[in-house]
Amino acid sequence: MSDAFALEDHVGFLLRKAHQRHASLFLDAACDHALTPTQFAALVKVVECRRVTQNHLGRKVAMDPATIQGVVKRLTARGLVVRTHDPMDRRTAVLAPTEAAHELIATAAACAQRAHAAALSPLSAAEQAVFLTLLRRMG
Repeated sequence: MSDAFALEDHVGFLLRKAHQRHASLFLDAACDHALTPTQFAALVKVVECRRVTQNHLGRKVAMDPATIQGVVKRLTARGLVVRTHDPMDRRTAVLAPTEAAHELIATAAACAQRAHAAALSPLSAAEQAVFLTLLRRMG
């Protein structure tokens, strides 16, 4: 292996470490809500969209079909999402939030905001703005 390669300086390694830190902060902040970061993201978008196909939801939250299927299954089991079928295409799953989802997101969003702030806390306000801009560009 080349001496020029240092895993600790590799973008994928650094992004994974930052992601793991954020996920841990999120789980600590949202522990009362029993939501993972992926479940939270999906639920936020279902509430925001009011009705969305499972396929479209997966694209909106950057999850592959297998992952979004599992997330939706867990949210449905918790009574946070109702899954029906499109009357024009019975193969298409249509998702809608329940009242419980609206209530949960109203309180869990504050937890997510605390995790967001904690994850970015090592950076100055100017650095945070640049960092988020660069991540959006990379994504």
